[in-house]
Amino acid sequence: MKFISILALSVLAAFTRPAAEPEITVFMIGDSTMADKPDTPDVNPERGWGQLLPIFFNEKVAVRNYAVNGRSTKSFIDEGRWGKVLEELHSGDYVFIQFGHNDMKEADPSRYTNPYSGYRRNLEKFVAETRERGAFPVLLSSIVRRNFNEQGTLVDTHGAYPFVTRMVATEENVPFIDLQLKTEDYVNALGPEPSKKIYLWVEPGQYERFPEGKEDNTHLTLKGATEFARLAVEGIVELGLPLANYLKEN
Repeated sequence: MKFISILALSVLAAFTRPAAEPEITVFMIGDSTMADKPDTPDVNPERGWGQLLPIFFNEKVAVRNYAVNGRSTKSFIDEGRWGKVLEELHSGDYVFIQFGHNDMKEADPSRYTNPYSGYRRNLEKFVAETRERGAFPVLLSSIVRRNFNEQGTLVDTHGAYPFVTRMVATEENVPFIDLQLKTEDYVNALGPEPSKKIYLWVEPGQYERFPEGKEDNTHLTLKGATEFARLAVEGIVELGLPLANYLKEN
């Protein structure tokens, strides 16, 4: 009886023991294509790919998604959002950096950056200040927009921004995941019509959040966000980042 009581207490302790603290935190900074979206998918079908990234990691990794709709490198810094990330950042953490969609908004001086000057300077700032805290920056190019022309060709909309991101990564020796290339290949393989399923194309009355429907070639559905997060994970593995050791086996 005494043995059974001890065994029962041991089992109970195992189930009541607090979960292990994460060993690494991945901070994500970027725009709406990466950001967490509110409500459940049956109410709001939109998801950012960063919102799905946690499902690929084990319990030793925490993902903190600081990406926000409509932000550029400039507005993310000016609004103090980067400062908040720095306050939380510790040695050994990662910062995934993906901007560009809103940096190109020339009509909005609160967000616009010249790709060769302001945008480049801001990326360099993120990299340098991440490293100052002993953390690891990772630069990513923007996901592709679903911009097919009448001939069925997927046409670029990002201009010089992905190139400058790659240039900063090369010059500063920063790991670079070319999500534009990876997502472009994925969308091209699907083609013009099937690719609507991974972007926010919804019929009127299909979702409470979009009663009149929506035709959005920038933002993602749950399927699209999941697949694009998988492509980011593919990049992590290809780069041989130590972070890959924390991926789930499946």
